[in-house]
Amino acid sequence: MRLSVLIGGKAGQGINKISQIISKIMTKRGYYTFNYRDYPSIIRGGHNFNVLTISDKRIGSHESKIDFIIAMDNNTIKLHKKELRKGGIIISNEQFKDLGININVALAGAFIKILGINKTTLITEIKRTLNFKESIKAAEQGFNSQKTKLNLKQLKNKITIMSGSQAIAKGAINSKIDKYFAYPMTPATGVMHELAKNKNLVFQPENEIAVVNAALGASFAGAKTMIGTSGGGFDLMSEGLSLQGITELPLVTYLASRPGPGTGVPTYSTQGDLNIALRAGHGEFPRVVIAPGDPKEAIEKTNEAFYLANKFNCLSILLGDKHLAESEFSTNKKPHKPLKITRKGKLPGKSIVKVSSYEHDKYGNTTEDPKIVKQNQENRLKKYNNIKKESKKFEMIKIYGKKNSKKLIIGWGSTKGVILDAIKDTDYKFLQVLYMKPMSDQIKKEIQKANKVVLVENNLTGQLGRIIREKTGIEIKNRILRYDSRPFLCDELRKEIRKKLK
Repeated sequence: MRLSVLIGGKAGQGINKISQIISKIMTKRGYYTFNYRDYPSIIRGGHNFNVLTISDKRIGSHESKIDFIIAMDNNTIKLHKKELRKGGIIISNEQFKDLGININVALAGAFIKILGINKTTLITEIKRTLNFKESIKAAEQGFNSQKTKLNLKQLKNKITIMSGSQAIAKGAINSKIDKYFAYPMTPATGVMHELAKNKNLVFQPENEIAVVNAALGASFAGAKTMIGTSGGGFDLMSEGLSLQGITELPLVTYLASRPGPGTGVPTYSTQGDLNIALRAGHGEFPRVVIAPGDPKEAIEKTNEAFYLANKFNCLSILLGDKHLAESEFSTNKKPHKPLKITRKGKLPGKSIVKVSSYEHDKYGNTTEDPKIVKQNQENRLKKYNNIKKESKKFEMIKIYGKKNSKKLIIGWGSTKGVILDAIKDTDYKFLQVLYMKPMSDQIKKEIQKANKVVLVENNLTGQLGRIIREKTGIEIKNRILRYDSRPFLCDELRKEIRKKLK
């Protein structure tokens, strides 16, 4: 069973609240949900919509066709009616116009009645989230306006809902973060809000240059630090990342990609920043780049990023995008037990410690001695080799689908959910790359075992494909790329994969 519900209207009308109410009710009844958010870069007005997908099995994407439209305004019906499946249902706001700000609650109540869920369940959720007399009355009015069309029974699954931003914040908390520095920039801002909400110490300096330098100062003092930004802010941080490389102060960086160049399409999604995550900053110094594909992985991989940064006094970059950050995923699985994070090296206050942006000797004194410069460069390379060995303790890749299949799909990051949905009930194998740097040696072996390989990425040039060619010498010419700032749709991707692998 899979139902797609499009909830549309203007910014500020409470679209996300409808999704939240329905998702909570459905997950409590044992159903999986996936909520995709689509909105332009304006504060109020415009056209916003969510696509909430409900299923009795694990789900991680949405489709091009809709079973229900919940319309906060007439424009939603006009824009999306063509996407409605035959026999689909439209729930209009027209009969609830007198309810003002509670129209969204009434529409949620109407939809719950159509699904065949009792009124008590609805009112319990409204009281939990809103608990206003007017909201409860509106929910009842919406519920009473419809007739039951489905009868979704209670399932035994125990499910939780989480966004990528919430998961990264959780991973940082599990790592005992001391300081989070950030300047707001969509879509990275969600992590900043989540950490502040959970009473962690969050500091917002005046710009991204100040963010990275303040974080390195806190790291010098012994704090477990993390910074967050999107592509434009990350560009400003590049010099500070090089400062990390020579000072060897542990630093975790969250880079949430959005379409560029420039301001691009700021509230939409892309996988276009893998290149800068791997190479930003002048000079040669070790770094880790990890790209989780769902909230469970985001919790675990954030923790691993902290672990590696603090064990090797290096830069760890956690790479995501808007689709991972702001979509809401459901799962019945729990993340691994957090790793214990231990800071290595001397700390000021306990001994004399010197760091600067200059090349230095073992005492921290600046030097231009070629022998020392050469030795320091080699030591940084040796550190990276040690990071490579340590990273093998973790899941650097994952394999899904038919393990002995000769038809291989390769993807990373937020494409995970849609690829898994697209290959359901097929004989394909999916290789998910989680560690971009260092990269697993197993990738080459998996490609060599296949007779057909297709690369799936949300960017223009196939950036993961370029790294794989660089590391393995294998060029993957068979590609499915989407670069219009929107994520892949499950049904469309399924057709494309079948064409490529037939």
